Amino acid sequence: MASKTQTHQDPDSPTPISPTQTDDRPPIEEVALVVPETDDPTLPVMTFRAWSLGITSCVLLMFLNTFFTYRTQPLTISAILMQIGVLPIGRFMASTLPNKRYSFLGYGFTLNPGPFNMKEHVIITIFANCGVSYGGGDAYSIGAITVMKAYYKQSLNFLCALLIVLTTQILGYGWAGMLRKYLVEPAEMWWPSNLAQVSLFRALHEKDSGSKGLTRMQFFLIFLVASFAYYALPGYLFPMLTFFSWICWAWPRSITAQQIGSGYHGLGVGAFTLDWAGISAYHGSPLVTPWFSILNVAVGFIMFIYIIVPLCYWKYNTFDSRKFPIFSNQLFTSTGQKYDTTKILTPQYDLNVAAYNSYGKLYLSPLFALSIGSGFARITATITHVALFHGSDIWRQSRSAMKSVKMDIHARLMKNYKEVPQWWFLILLAGSIVLSLLMSFVWKDEVQLPWWGMIFAFFLAWLVTLPIGVIQATTNQQPGYDIIAQFIIGYILPGKPIANLLFKIYGRISTIHALSFLSDLKLGHYMKIPPRCMYTAQLAGTLISGTVNLAVAWWMLGSIENICDVEALHPDSPWTCPKFRVTFDASVIWGLIGPERLFGRRGMYHNLIWLFIIGAFLPVPIWVLSKVYPNKKWIPLINIPVISYGFAGMPPATPTNIASWLMTGTIFNYFVFRYRKGWWQKYNYVLSAALDAGTAFMGVLLYFALQNQGHNLKWWGTELDHCPLATCPTEPGIAVKGCPVF
Repeated sequence: MASKTQTHQDPDSPTPISPTQTDDRPPIEEVALVVPETDDPTLPVMTFRAWSLGITSCVLLMFLNTFFTYRTQPLTISAILMQIGVLPIGRFMASTLPNKRYSFLGYGFTLNPGPFNMKEHVIITIFANCGVSYGGGDAYSIGAITVMKAYYKQSLNFLCALLIVLTTQILGYGWAGMLRKYLVEPAEMWWPSNLAQVSLFRALHEKDSGSKGLTRMQFFLIFLVASFAYYALPGYLFPMLTFFSWICWAWPRSITAQQIGSGYHGLGVGAFTLDWAGISAYHGSPLVTPWFSILNVAVGFIMFIYIIVPLCYWKYNTFDSRKFPIFSNQLFTSTGQKYDTTKILTPQYDLNVAAYNSYGKLYLSPLFALSIGSGFARITATITHVALFHGSDIWRQSRSAMKSVKMDIHARLMKNYKEVPQWWFLILLAGSIVLSLLMSFVWKDEVQLPWWGMIFAFFLAWLVTLPIGVIQATTNQQPGYDIIAQFIIGYILPGKPIANLLFKIYGRISTIHALSFLSDLKLGHYMKIPPRCMYTAQLAGTLISGTVNLAVAWWMLGSIENICDVEALHPDSPWTCPKFRVTFDASVIWGLIGPERLFGRRGMYHNLIWLFIIGAFLPVPIWVLSKVYPNKKWIPLINIPVISYGFAGMPPATPTNIASWLMTGTIFNYFVFRYRKGWWQKYNYVLSAALDAGTAFMGVLLYFALQNQGHNLKWWGTELDHCPLATCPTEPGIAVKGCPVF
């Protein structure tokens, strides 16, 4: 709970732990140490500088992120690149632009309203966030379009593709507008990842010369330079630092040892990474994730990777798992060979049932199959957890949303600005729904998803966005339900992979967009940005980034020969599209072949269905114990959805990615927080921002200066993890190229 008594404090001074929380967890009162509790409503926000730099940042980031996402080593460039880069440009514009006032159609304006201020900087960053691959601009819908064009070789109209991209994003914006009363205004919804952004803004704009040691700005610059220089090693000179798999060196001829130790294709036991990009690749920065959330993820990860998967593979041979690699995102035949989907596809992109029955069943690697099963448990556990632990709060907030309720200092300060009327968001929501339904009629052969499937997708998104938003706003983790969305429509429309992709986009990816918009709305709430300015910036950024996103992807798909086709590409070609390969695999599993054949009564993986029911009941005993022992404050911190998040994202995330994330988060948010709390309060979030920015700057420089020119190194340290046998099966009689036969 937020403190009921708001007092101004020195941001560098330690604050006692709230008595209602454990000493291991940074309490919500830590927000007061990072977020300023004062405001100047007279500062200009939507200035010429903000518009020009914001749009430029959005376009540049979207171009780079779309460009990089097709590469063998994809790179997501965060908005922090622009957040740092626009500061000197903004100050230069403030010192050189004329301050004369102009008049146009009765409106007065000036190109230079005064010094470049923090609120302008925040608005520019909101624009930039729309150009980030994970956020508002997003390559998720581009993933579906890429699969349709590059993998299924489908002819697709550009206007249809543009509608898919824009309606998905604006649909998410509509959900965000409906839920801002529940996920932005309450102090309990604190969105931990935003604190790193706020800390960086303050480091860049405020002076803290009165405190001891380095100022936040000095600290940021030092570690920015250090991170920038260091990333030349894992990013170019010594890529093996990304995954250091020493077990494979000790046992170079042992398949089992390499399956255990490989950082890329195994369980990653003993492997580690010295690459910040590898640490933060899939769960974001561990420095901004609360310790209790890290601990929950660790419990699930250890249970899954070190207990469940080894037992299923080596002891019980679950799902005939020894015929396949222990960890792979590829699809397999019963003989351990890669599955050729072209043999079972009709010219209309439907399943050829006779060909499928002749060719044989599809199989998954054991970790891939079990990761899908964990997704079944995750969605039902999320709904139960939020209903039990947050249901009464959500109900109370729902009843009082339109009334005058007790607010924290930030909500009270925001009352100085005009609110965005709800109907502004509802118009966007209704418009995106109408255009989506229109698309399902006009291009029904291309999208395969009928109008009632669209409506069902909208309903699913509306149902789950709030409970998942509560989890993300309080734990910095976002439990996904991609699998569930595709599972449901796969049962309803089997044999239609394109319909499955589209249902996932409208039923799940619109939720991702909504949560991204809500996170930015909370950032604006913390930084006291007028809500109508936020609305304008987010909407403009969404439309611009979506258009650029599709234009770049369309250009690349049409101009790079054999893009995404690993078999046809030159061996050194970087355009292998690993991210979109996973999207294609999912469309085959859930759409083309369908869950009935894989998870039905006669399917190889039918027992995984029980995890739906198990997940629904797992939070119940935790909730009962929290009521029986109300003084045990650690019990409610046991979060089953977040525990199950320890299984999430694998593949394409590897166990080494997650293990390194857990270790780094434990060091900073447990040991440093507990034993060097003053340092943690002053520098922790600034360090996270510096590491992100330095890595991103060097990543861009390396690509354009060296890799794009074909200047690639070839030596022992540039090879992966020297674990070639990690991808081999261990079942006797299974023959795979490059592997010994038992």
